[in-house]
Amino acid sequence: MKTLKKAIFVFGLLVIATLLINASQSSAKEDLVVNPSITDNLAKDKPTKDYAIYALDLPEKLTFAGETVPMEDAEVYERIDREFLVNTYWQSNGLLLIKRAHKYFPIIEPILKENNIPEDFKYLAVIESGLQNVTSPAGAKGFWQIMRATGRELHLEVNSNIDERYHLEKATRAACNYLQKAKDKFGSWTLAAAAYNAGNGRISKELDKQMVSSYYDLLLKEETARYVPRIVAIKYILSNPKKYGFNFEDKHLYNQIPTKSITIDTTINNLASFAKEQGMNYKELKKLNPWLLQNTLNNSSNRTYQLKLLVK
Repeated sequence: MKTLKKAIFVFGLLVIATLLINASQSSAKEDLVVNPSITDNLAKDKPTKDYAIYALDLPEKLTFAGETVPMEDAEVYERIDREFLVNTYWQSNGLLLIKRAHKYFPIIEPILKENNIPEDFKYLAVIESGLQNVTSPAGAKGFWQIMRATGRELHLEVNSNIDERYHLEKATRAACNYLQKAKDKFGSWTLAAAAYNAGNGRISKELDKQMVSSYYDLLLKEETARYVPRIVAIKYILSNPKKYGFNFEDKHLYNQIPTKSITIDTTINNLASFAKEQGMNYKELKKLNPWLLQNTLNNSSNRTYQLKLLVK
């Protein structure tokens, strides 16, 4: 009797398990056909109607600082193509770069010209910082991403009170100084750009070790290998933004705020109070003069500074 009851119990469990499996399989089949249009499109390889991704036709001739990019080299072509694709289809970042370039290029361009640095180097600042006063994980700062020791070598004041790596005009002149020395050393603006990323010593060592003379012939770590192609891609995209799908009007672009400069050769004990005396607030003063790190201008070395103030 006990054996019969046990057999009936086991049979009941098998029936329940079978019903559950069938229900699960039925549900899975229904899930697969919830939206028949999706499977139809996949089966027929139909493109979606609302969005499409296109390969890019690169310009036949590319140059950087007057030097030709060897696009006939298949490996170089792929590196350049990658940067065009990445920077064209990173739409939000592209639009921000276009907006900021309108605001800051008029400051950078005259300084490059004044120092006989090719105008293409303004795009180096774009890829270094996105035209923002940012700090890298390694401690490089400002639009031109200058390291502390390098900044001091290039005669920028860098201490706990003042950091002129955040001073756009002075940092741009310092970058010009570095780039000109690199060009004099390597004889190529392209190698000078690469040296800005990797350092003169690294580029010189790799040229000697690999027994080549061109940036495009060097086997470099990925960051430096992508460096010049990124500059080139950004140059052509920002020079012809609508060709690469960026649509905007002049009203969408960022502009400089009207300012005036005053000369300061003394200590300012309280910048917030000073700002109020000038008809500004502390935030406005610091945004215009980001090289001021604290609420004071110590001026312990009795230097002369130019402070930007709002025109009201």
